Amino acid sequence: MGLLDNAVNKSVPQGSSLAKPLLLAFGALLASGALTRKQAPTPAPSSAPGTNPAAADPQAGGLLGGLGGLLEKFQQSGHGDVAKSWVASGPNQPISPGQLSSALGPSLIKTLAEKTGMSEQDVTAQLSNILPAFVDKLTPQGRVPTHDEIARSDA
Repeated sequence: MGLLDNAVNKSVPQGSSLAKPLLLAFGALLASGALTRKQAPTPAPSSAPGTNPAAADPQAGGLLGGLGGLLEKFQQSGHGDVAKSWVASGPNQPISPGQLSSALGPSLIKTLAEKTGMSEQDVTAQLSNILPAFVDKLTPQGRVPTHDEIARSDA
């Protein structure tokens, strides 16, 4: 079982029939590059403590690029501290459906609604409840994992 499967299974509340398909669709979007950062290449990443070169690489694809892009979207929308709490060890700060919708943008919410058959309102309501735990499970060491760590978890 890979990191994504493990994160989905551990972050879905018992008895929630809508959460797992929504997280699977969201995870597929992360891995597909739908959230990959689309910025110009940056200078070589610093090796300061707490930094992750793979997460800092705007060209990183797959799950890492998607997770980095997701965190960047939250930062740009003014919810960076909330998203950082999901990555860091400690309690996860909540996010409202409205805040989540503004951070992710209407096109991503619409795509998730189409993929899951849920209304856009249901997508944001469900995702606001389960996304903090999902990101927390994708970042078990309090940081975005490296490519090697993801490869080892998929083995």
